Amino acid sequence: MTIRRVTADERLTTSFPLAAYAFESSPLGAARTEEFRDYLPYNQGNRTLVAEEGGVTLAAVSSIPMRQNLRGAVLPMAGVAGVATHPLARRQGHVRALLHQLLDEVRDEGHSLSALYPFRPSFYARFGYVGLPKARRVTFSPAHLGSLLRVDLPGEVGWERIAAGYPAWRAFTERCLRERHGFALFPDYRANGMRDRDEYWLLTARVDGEVTGAVTYRIDEHGGTVHGNELLVSDPLARVLLLQFFARHVDQVERVTVQIPPDELPELWLTDLDVHVEAKTAIPGSSAPMARLLSLDALSGLPAGPGRVRVELTGDRWLAGTHLLDGTTGALELVADTAGRAPTATLTAAGLSALAYGVLDPAELPLRDLGVVPVDAAAELRSIFPRRVPYLFADF
Repeated sequence: MTIRRVTADERLTTSFPLAAYAFESSPLGAARTEEFRDYLPYNQGNRTLVAEEGGVTLAAVSSIPMRQNLRGAVLPMAGVAGVATHPLARRQGHVRALLHQLLDEVRDEGHSLSALYPFRPSFYARFGYVGLPKARRVTFSPAHLGSLLRVDLPGEVGWERIAAGYPAWRAFTERCLRERHGFALFPDYRANGMRDRDEYWLLTARVDGEVTGAVTYRIDEHGGTVHGNELLVSDPLARVLLLQFFARHVDQVERVTVQIPPDELPELWLTDLDVHVEAKTAIPGSSAPMARLLSLDALSGLPAGPGRVRVELTGDRWLAGTHLLDGTTGALELVADTAGRAPTATLTAAGLSALAYGVLDPAELPLRDLGVVPVDAAAELRSIFPRRVPYLFADF
C-alpha cells in the first residue's frame, strides 16, 4: 500500500467516487458522475490523500484549511472530510494510516486545531477528538408570531437572493468568527459555492446600516415550509427583526424551520410560542461534530482564569510531555519547566481538548477515561477553562 497526495483532477477518479459510495445513494447514475467536475473549484485548496494498491484507490481523506474561534482567538483549523474506504478494503487500517499522515502534515503547516463530523464518534475518539454540541433545529408556525407584527422596532430587514447579498453574508459570518467561541468558517474557494449555486434567499437584520443578523432560506411550496439554514444574530433585536419577517408569511406557509446554535433557547423567544426543538444524533449519518487540539500553541495567550496546574499529556501522537498551565495573569501561559508546587493532572489529548473547547468539567474526565484529575487539580483547571458552549457552524 502506498499513500500519496492527489491533484485536483485526480479526485474525479479517486476520492470523489469513494466518498459518493460512502455518503450518497448508490450506484450513481451517469448524470451524477458528470457533476463531480463541477465540485473541483470548491475543493481546489483541499489536501486529499489516498491509499492505493495495484492502481486501485483503497481509501481517501481530505482536509479543508479553515479558521476557528477558540475562546476568542481565531486559529488555523483543519477540517477533516471525505473519509471513505473501498467496500472491499474496510477495517484494514487504511484510514488510520491516512489520518496519521494527514494530521502530521496539516499540523506541520501550522493548523493547531482540527474538527470533523464523524461517521462513528468512537472511531475518532481514538485519534484524540472530543464531541462538541450539535446545532438545534427549531420549528414553529408563523401564526404564533403574530404579536410581533404590532411591534415597532428600530432597524430594518433586507431581502435578496444569496448571489446578490453574498458579500454581506460573508462579512457577517466573518464577524461571527471573531465573536463566537467554536465558530469555524470555510476558505473563500469553498464558501463561494453558496453564492454560485444561488439556491436561497438571504434575509438580513440591519441597524444603522450594519448587519446584525442573517439567515438564508427557501420555501418548498405554497402551504408548505420555510426551510431556513443557520439563524445567526448578534443580539435579541436582530432575532426579533428576522422573526417579524417570517410572521408575514402566515398566509403563505404552514411552518418555519431554522437551525439555531446549541446555546439558543427558542422556548423563551415569545410568550405562547409553540416550538419544536430537536438535536438528534444517530449512527450513521447524524452525529454531532468533534474537535481536538493539534498543537499546544493553540492555548498560548488564550483568556484564562487565575488557575495554575501541571498537566501530563499521555497516549497521543501530537500532544505529549508535562507542561505547567498558568492563567494567573489572565492570559494562559505554557511553561515546559515542571518545577514548582502546582497540582498535577494526567490528561489525554481528548481530555485537554474537552477543557479547551469548554464541553466537559474536569471532574467528568476520569469518568470518561480521559484523564486522572485530583480534586485540587480539577479546581485549578476549572478556573483556567470555564465551561463554554461552542458552535461549529460550518458543516462539512
